[in-house]
Amino acid sequence: MTISYRPDYPRPQLVRDTWDNLNGSWNFAFDDDDRGEREHWEQGLPSPQTIQVPFSYETEKSGLGDTTFHPVVWYSRIVRVPEENIKGNRVVLHLEGCDDEARVWVNGTFAGSHLGGYTRFSLDVTDWIQPGENRVTVRARDSMDPAQMRGKQRWVPDSFTCWYVQTTGIWKTVWLEYVPLCAVTELQITPLLAKGSVELKGKVEAPKTMKDVTLQVEALFENARVSRVQVPIPAKTGRFHVVMDLLSEPDDRYPWGLHPWSPQDPALYDLHLTVRQAGAVQDDVWSYFGLREIRTQNGQVLLNGEPLYQRLLLDQGYWEESGLTPPDEAALQEDIEKTLQLGYNGVRKHQKVEDERFFYWADVKGLLVWCEAPSAYAFEDNAVQSFTARWTEIVRQYENHPSIITWTPFNESWGIGQIKTDPAQQHFTQAIYHLTKSLDPMRPVIVNDGWEHTVSDILTLHDYEADGARFLARYTRFLDQICQGQVCHNGFKAALADTFTYQGQPIIISEYGGIALQNSESGWGYGDKVQGEEAFLRRFGSITRAIRQIPQIVGYCYTQITDVQQEQNGLMDMQRHFKVDPEKIRALNTEPVDPESGLYR
Repeated sequence: MTISYRPDYPRPQLVRDTWDNLNGSWNFAFDDDDRGEREHWEQGLPSPQTIQVPFSYETEKSGLGDTTFHPVVWYSRIVRVPEENIKGNRVVLHLEGCDDEARVWVNGTFAGSHLGGYTRFSLDVTDWIQPGENRVTVRARDSMDPAQMRGKQRWVPDSFTCWYVQTTGIWKTVWLEYVPLCAVTELQITPLLAKGSVELKGKVEAPKTMKDVTLQVEALFENARVSRVQVPIPAKTGRFHVVMDLLSEPDDRYPWGLHPWSPQDPALYDLHLTVRQAGAVQDDVWSYFGLREIRTQNGQVLLNGEPLYQRLLLDQGYWEESGLTPPDEAALQEDIEKTLQLGYNGVRKHQKVEDERFFYWADVKGLLVWCEAPSAYAFEDNAVQSFTARWTEIVRQYENHPSIITWTPFNESWGIGQIKTDPAQQHFTQAIYHLTKSLDPMRPVIVNDGWEHTVSDILTLHDYEADGARFLARYTRFLDQICQGQVCHNGFKAALADTFTYQGQPIIISEYGGIALQNSESGWGYGDKVQGEEAFLRRFGSITRAIRQIPQIVGYCYTQITDVQQEQNGLMDMQRHFKVDPEKIRALNTEPVDPESGLYR
């Protein structure tokens, strides 16, 4: 745990002590006829109905549990703000996630809007907040438009195959923050392991009348200071750029005097940022980082220069009573701990950008994470424009987390259904690849996970073959042809889009398994259901051993951690109860591939 940790704090990499959590009971109203703005509902809602924020109205935890689609919903509550919190501060309202378009009023005055359901947005509401009681009103508009970034949310009235009940409106924490007039407002952290340093870029905002503003940054490891730097803040831009040397005295645990982050040793440095004006402290902020390097080379994924074999679990992040919203912070920790208990070293967060506290605990506990964009399902001009803006926000918000080792903007040709042959769709994916690299050149980017890749740092394949012997034979005999797109690895899709060639990238089976138990007539899995734990372990072991025996394949991702609504192929049910003995799954994930050589993968 880091010095910066605060229970339930929504933004763990820029932490202040002055904040109010606005989750809880809000007034609520459906607005199917979209008349709320004409009738000035920002002054007060016409309905006595209430909802429990941050749970969407579709979930039981919200207190409503209405799974029908309503295009417009309203929220309102009275927030009491003490005068001492306002004095000398700016007041910032944060919504961690509101799907899909949010419009916000404070005390009846329009304060701002945001498009995109998966990222935080922040509004400076200082001008409209007063000491005492204040009314905060949010109007959320959603749609069934397949061109909208929606992930696993259905766009028709009923759930089908692997698409589930939609999530509308507020589904992550809402909070107020009291920020000094002279304060850190942006922080980008880039670890430079090879140089033994960390690069910090960001911004300090201050009134133009403030002169002689400085920023002091301290890096600490296990409460001991490693480095301290102080820089002046330019009055015109407020931007800073700091490189800190992290070399410290070597010891038995860290003989090189550096503390790299890895799953085996998730070492984290604390950062303490202090803004002063003419020597007087204005802002006091905590953050943290992991010193690690992730890259690809010669068919391998390298973490800190060493080959990394990834044993991943597909994680869609759904809960039975709260949908996409975790019931609480402990639920996020539980999923991470049970993933590690099963012998996995990472997850592929599938079609969801998780609550940021999840990434914090992944950083702390040493869980590798692939961060994946929720897909749109139509290719048209507005979808391209919308996806580009929203993906940029995702990368920018989460890039400081060391647990995130891969960006995955596209999955299984969703939203780019003609990518195999359509130059426009191919150009779109290439553009997003290069955009992502321009924002973050330090991480691999996977373009179109599963098949029909264009440009991609890793070649990923989805294959739900149920028989280990057939799986092993296929990839032993035809791997070269599969990688070149000459043979369809799963019987219906090629690994590459037309005109693209395999460039020697690392190969990972990023979806397989999906085994369902024959415990009810409802729900589905991949292939035939199996009867009982013994049959489950036999099939799981057969296909997992097959993957691990193929030396060119450097990782895999099993589908999946839990059941999700009608898709009942998880290693746990939605209540997080293991379906089979987790130690037996762990043993199959970690047993030696070749007992004679002692090779572990």
